Amino acid sequence: MKIVFKIMFCLLVACGFVACDELDNTWDPYYNWQERNAQWYEQVADTARKAIAEAKAKYGDAWEGHCEWRMYKTLQKAQDVNTHKLTDSICVKVIDPGYGTLLASYNDSVRLSFRGWLMETKYDNGEGVLFDDRYVFTQTYYGDFNLETASPSLSTVSGMIEGFQTALQYMLEGADWYVYIPQELAYGSKTESEIPAYSTLLFRIHIHAIYPAGSGVPTWKAPSKK
Repeated sequence: MKIVFKIMFCLLVACGFVACDELDNTWDPYYNWQERNAQWYEQVADTARKAIAEAKAKYGDAWEGHCEWRMYKTLQKAQDVNTHKLTDSICVKVIDPGYGTLLASYNDSVRLSFRGWLMETKYDNGEGVLFDDRYVFTQTYYGDFNLETASPSLSTVSGMIEGFQTALQYMLEGADWYVYIPQELAYGSKTESEIPAYSTLLFRIHIHAIYPAGSGVPTWKAPSKK
């Protein structure tokens, strides 16, 4: 009985220390970062797969018109291979599908607006109070996205990380997507500026215009509403 009591006591003490870490200034928002980010991506992918499966079961080949979720395998791997890892794909939540038929290729240039977030985590406000936040590590606009005021960035598709490249090559002009990128298709084990190693990344991407390689890039003019 004494041994059992000692074990229980140690467990209670350990739990107490964890709680204290979450309430005092020693809390590390990046604790167990790699595992937590992997779990986050798995949860997002599970949501996407279930939504896609339900839409396909109900609407057949027309499922895309009734489902906001997509999953796209990286275009740097063979598309006709059925055996691939979950982290070979990005997850997409469509806000606006865009217009026209033109898709960007690897060597094309694009004008786009975007914002990038890390996984939601807890931060200390300096007074021992924690709050949830999703850190913005990059953005081309501030506040809520507004097509009329957003000043887009000019980039080449090939100059982006692998998961971002894949998303761009499936987006029509005018498309507006949330894109979830697993760390394997982002920066992996490397720390990049304000992005910790092993980070799953979330982007909101609005693609304004696509310029095929060799066609020249005109001076930017905000497109008229279509």
